[in-house]
Amino acid sequence: MTGSRKTNATPIPAAPEDAVMIADAYRAGMRMFAAGVCLITARRNHEPGGMIATAVTSVSAEPPTLLICVNRGASIFGMIRETGSFCVNVLTKEAVSLVDIFSRSSRHAERFQTGDWTMSANGAPVCAESLVCFECRLAKIVDWHTHGIFMGEVTGVLHPRANATPLLYMDRRFHHLSELAAPNAARPNII
Repeated sequence: MTGSRKTNATPIPAAPEDAVMIADAYRAGMRMFAAGVCLITARRNHEPGGMIATAVTSVSAEPPTLLICVNRGASIFGMIRETGSFCVNVLTKEAVSLVDIFSRSSRHAERFQTGDWTMSANGAPVCAESLVCFECRLAKIVDWHTHGIFMGEVTGVLHPRANATPLLYMDRRFHHLSELAAPNAARPNII
Protein backbone atom coordinates (compact mmCIF):
# COMPACT_ATOMS: atom_id res chain seq x y z
CA MET A 1 0.00 0.00 0.00
CA THR A 2 1.38 3.42 -0.93
CA GLY A 3 0.61 6.79 0.56
CA SER A 4 0.16 7.80 4.12
CA ARG A 5 -2.69 7.23 6.46
CA LYS A 6 -4.35 10.20 8.08
CA THR A 7 -5.31 9.91 11.71
CA ASN A 8 -7.30 12.17 13.97
CA ALA A 9 -5.16 11.36 16.99
CA THR A 10 -4.37 14.22 19.33
CA PRO A 11 -0.85 14.17 20.73
CA ILE A 12 -0.68 13.65 24.48
CA PRO A 13 1.15 16.58 26.08
CA ALA A 14 4.35 15.64 27.87
CA ALA A 15 4.37 15.79 31.65
CA PRO A 16 6.49 18.67 33.02
CA GLU A 17 9.19 16.24 34.17
CA ASP A 18 9.25 14.68 30.66
CA ALA A 19 9.72 18.14 29.15
CA VAL A 20 12.71 18.78 31.43
CA MET A 21 14.23 15.40 30.51
CA ILE A 22 13.73 16.07 26.81
CA ALA A 23 15.23 19.57 27.11
CA ASP A 24 18.28 18.18 28.94
CA ALA A 25 18.69 15.38 26.39
CA TYR A 26 18.33 17.91 23.58
CA ARG A 27 21.09 20.14 25.00
CA ALA A 28 23.36 17.12 25.50
CA GLY A 29 22.68 15.96 21.94
CA MET A 30 23.30 19.39 20.43
CA ARG A 31 26.71 19.48 22.15
CA MET A 32 27.67 16.59 19.85
CA PHE A 33 26.69 18.56 16.75
CA ALA A 34 29.91 20.00 15.30
CA ALA A 35 29.35 23.38 13.70
CA GLY A 36 31.33 26.12 12.04
CA VAL A 37 31.83 29.20 14.19
CA CYS A 38 30.50 32.40 12.66
CA LEU A 39 30.66 36.05 13.63
CA ILE A 40 27.43 37.82 12.70
CA THR A 41 27.96 41.54 12.17
CA ALA A 42 25.82 44.56 11.40
CA ARG A 43 26.07 48.34 11.60
CA ARG A 44 23.51 50.92 12.72
CA ASN A 45 24.17 54.67 12.77
CA HIS A 46 27.91 54.12 12.27
CA GLU A 47 28.01 51.78 15.29
CA PRO A 48 29.13 48.19 14.55
CA GLY A 49 27.67 45.20 16.34
CA GLY A 50 28.52 41.53 16.41
CA MET A 51 27.83 38.17 18.00
CA ILE A 52 29.23 34.65 17.77
CA ALA A 53 26.87 32.03 16.33
CA THR A 54 26.83 28.41 15.29
CA ALA A 55 23.12 28.51 14.36
CA VAL A 56 23.75 29.44 10.72
CA THR A 57 22.31 27.40 7.85
CA SER A 58 22.00 27.53 4.10
CA VAL A 59 18.34 27.74 3.07
CA SER A 60 18.48 27.79 -0.73
CA ALA A 61 20.76 28.47 -3.67
CA GLU A 62 18.07 30.18 -5.77
CA PRO A 63 17.84 32.76 -4.45
CA PRO A 64 20.97 32.32 -2.32
CA THR A 65 19.65 32.52 1.24
CA LEU A 66 21.07 31.91 4.73
CA LEU A 67 19.34 31.82 8.07
CA ILE A 68 20.72 32.83 11.43
CA CYS A 69 19.14 32.42 14.86
CA VAL A 70 19.52 35.37 17.23
CA ASN A 71 18.37 35.62 20.84
CA ARG A 72 16.04 38.58 21.36
CA GLY A 73 18.24 39.73 24.25
CA ALA A 74 21.32 40.10 22.02
CA SER A 75 22.18 43.70 21.17
CA ILE A 76 22.49 42.80 17.49
CA PHE A 77 18.87 41.57 17.33
CA GLY A 78 17.40 45.08 17.02
CA MET A 79 20.29 46.23 14.88
CA ILE A 80 19.57 43.62 12.20
CA ARG A 81 15.81 44.10 12.41
CA GLU A 82 16.10 47.89 12.03
CA THR A 83 18.81 48.05 9.34
CA GLY A 84 17.64 45.05 7.31
CA SER A 85 21.15 43.80 6.67
CA PHE A 86 23.90 41.70 8.22
CA CYS A 87 27.09 39.81 7.37
CA VAL A 88 27.97 36.21 8.26
CA ASN A 89 31.74 35.86 8.77
CA VAL A 90 32.77 32.17 8.84
CA LEU A 91 35.80 32.19 11.15
CA THR A 92 39.19 30.56 10.74
CA LYS A 93 41.01 28.83 13.59
CA GLU A 94 43.23 31.92 13.88
CA ALA A 95 40.18 33.99 14.88
CA VAL A 96 39.48 32.02 18.07
CA SER A 97 40.56 35.02 20.20
CA LEU A 98 37.62 37.00 18.77
CA VAL A 99 35.15 34.44 20.10
CA ASP A 100 35.67 35.40 23.75
CA ILE A 101 35.53 39.11 22.95
CA PHE A 102 32.26 38.80 21.02
CA SER A 103 30.70 36.29 23.44
CA ARG A 104 30.99 38.40 26.59
CA SER A 105 29.07 41.62 27.09
CA SER A 106 31.77 42.67 29.60
CA ARG A 107 34.22 42.88 26.66
CA HIS A 108 31.89 44.93 24.45
CA ALA A 109 34.33 47.87 24.27
CA GLU A 110 37.03 45.58 22.81
CA ARG A 111 34.92 44.49 19.86
CA PHE A 112 36.22 45.72 16.53
CA GLN A 113 39.39 46.98 18.29
CA THR A 114 41.00 43.56 17.84
CA GLY A 115 41.76 42.13 14.41
CA ASP A 116 41.59 43.63 10.94
CA TRP A 117 38.23 44.88 9.65
CA THR A 118 36.82 46.22 6.42
CA MET A 119 33.24 47.13 5.50
CA SER A 120 30.94 45.11 3.27
CA ALA A 121 28.81 46.79 0.62
CA ASN A 122 25.87 46.71 3.06
CA GLY A 123 27.94 48.49 5.74
CA ALA A 124 28.45 45.49 8.03
CA PRO A 125 31.97 44.77 9.32
CA VAL A 126 33.97 42.06 7.54
CA CYS A 127 36.55 40.15 9.57
CA ALA A 128 39.88 39.60 7.81
CA GLU A 129 40.23 36.27 9.67
CA SER A 130 37.22 34.75 7.86
CA LEU A 131 37.17 31.92 5.37
CA VAL A 132 34.19 33.48 3.67
CA CYS A 133 31.76 36.32 4.39
CA PHE A 134 28.17 36.42 3.22
CA GLU A 135 26.58 39.86 2.92
CA CYS A 136 22.83 39.52 3.46
CA ARG A 137 19.69 41.58 3.00
CA LEU A 138 17.05 40.67 5.56
CA ALA A 139 14.23 38.88 3.73
CA LYS A 140 12.12 37.53 6.60
CA ILE A 141 11.99 37.19 10.38
CA VAL A 142 10.33 34.21 12.05
CA ASP A 143 9.64 34.65 15.77
CA TRP A 144 10.35 31.50 17.73
CA HIS A 145 10.07 31.77 21.52
CA THR A 146 13.33 33.37 22.78
CA HIS A 147 14.85 33.78 19.32
CA GLY A 148 14.30 35.39 15.96
CA ILE A 149 15.13 33.39 12.87
CA PHE A 150 16.51 35.88 10.35
CA MET A 151 16.45 34.79 6.71
CA GLY A 152 18.92 36.76 4.67
CA GLU A 153 19.15 36.85 0.90
CA VAL A 154 22.85 36.82 0.01
CA THR A 155 23.85 39.97 -1.88
CA GLY A 156 27.61 39.46 -1.87
CA VAL A 157 30.26 36.84 -1.08
CA LEU A 158 33.83 37.68 -0.01
CA HIS A 159 36.72 35.24 0.48
CA PRO A 160 39.26 36.89 2.84
CA ARG A 161 41.11 33.65 3.71
CA ALA A 162 39.57 30.89 1.60
CA ASN A 163 42.54 28.51 2.09
CA ALA A 164 42.66 28.77 5.90
CA THR A 165 41.45 26.15 8.38
CA PRO A 166 37.87 26.60 9.68
CA LEU A 167 37.08 27.00 13.37
CA LEU A 168 34.59 24.42 14.67
CA TYR A 169 32.69 24.11 17.95
CA MET A 170 31.62 20.80 19.48
CA ASP A 171 31.09 19.51 23.02
CA ARG A 172 31.82 22.91 24.59
CA ARG A 173 35.25 23.15 22.94
CA PHE A 174 36.79 24.61 19.83
CA HIS A 175 38.29 22.33 17.21
CA HIS A 176 39.68 22.62 13.72
CA LEU A 177 40.13 20.30 10.82
CA SER A 178 43.75 19.27 10.65
CA GLU A 179 43.59 18.53 6.96
CA LEU A 180 41.41 19.72 4.14
CA ALA A 181 41.46 18.28 0.66
CA ALA A 182 43.32 20.54 -1.74
CA PRO A 183 40.84 22.56 -3.86
CA ASN A 184 42.10 21.00 -7.11
CA ALA A 185 42.57 17.47 -5.78
CA ALA A 186 40.61 14.69 -7.45
CA ARG A 187 37.45 13.94 -5.57
CA PRO A 188 35.60 10.62 -5.63
CA ASN A 189 32.29 10.48 -7.44
CA ILE A 190 29.47 10.30 -4.97
CA ILE A 191 26.09 9.12 -6.13
